[in-house]
Amino acid sequence: MIRNRIAAIAAAAAAASLLLTACNGTGASDAAASAGSALQSLNFNSGTAKQNDAAPKTGDWANSPGKPAAAPAAKKWVQLSAARAGDLNPVVVNGAGFTLYRFDNDTADPSKSNCNGDCATTWPPVVVAPGGKIFIDGVDKSAVGVVKRDDGNLQVTVGGWPVYRFSKDLKPGDTNGQGVGGTWFGVTPDGQKAGAAAEEEAGAGAEAGGGSPATSVTLSDEPNFGDPSEGVAGSGCQNVARDDSASSLQASGTLKIWSEKDCKGESKVVEGNIADLAAIGFDNTISSVFLG
Repeated sequence: MIRNRIAAIAAAAAAASLLLTACNGTGASDAAASAGSALQSLNFNSGTAKQNDAAPKTGDWANSPGKPAAAPAAKKWVQLSAARAGDLNPVVVNGAGFTLYRFDNDTADPSKSNCNGDCATTWPPVVVAPGGKIFIDGVDKSAVGVVKRDDGNLQVTVGGWPVYRFSKDLKPGDTNGQGVGGTWFGVTPDGQKAGAAAEEEAGAGAEAGGGSPATSVTLSDEPNFGDPSEGVAGSGCQNVARDDSASSLQASGTLKIWSEKDCKGESKVVEGNIADLAAIGFDNTISSVFLG
């Protein structure tokens, strides 16, 4: 009798476990199907809202100028444009020119927003109404998607990352949210972090170059190391005295060269001596270097 009762309890527990697993699997599948269906319902248009004759005071223009509403309503249209904002280039901005951000505490695969409540007041999510329009301007359609938020709204994603405005960006081009808490960054057109710290980029680039970091470099105005020349030494980002003048360089190790002061702009990792910088598209272009 006892043995039969134990067997019955075990069987019931196993059945409950299978039912729970099935329900969880169905829930996840339904969520994915819902997001996929919502994405298919959206209309993608190449170009800007203006180029597509969007009506004034609609979509991304509804709350502009000024800070976004604390609890933004799903918009009939949103715009994603690759642009420059402050020192961030490229970065995605909306139709009114406000910078869009990504949050490190979210996930991109699968897409999931973990910014709700007070967080979503400070960082209003970019939400779009089912059946709405997304104008894409310099952003690949394949990088754009949507994810269903906890409140049921559809949040736009870039490269899988949910995107947001920052309530303290008060005018187009502001980037006050960049680096906040070490977790918020402007989002690039492919979903990466915009404007990563120059030292991080240079360090990663030097590592990719495979050589020991150079601690000094000689920049020559002429190909094949001809005079006049300039020596630069140190650790970290160094601005050159005569920018946009070098046509060749000599270094013992790996360094990163940049087209703008303070290790910004276009960059390239180089190793050893480069007799002709034109061969790598950097003739008369170097304005700063990263060493050490």
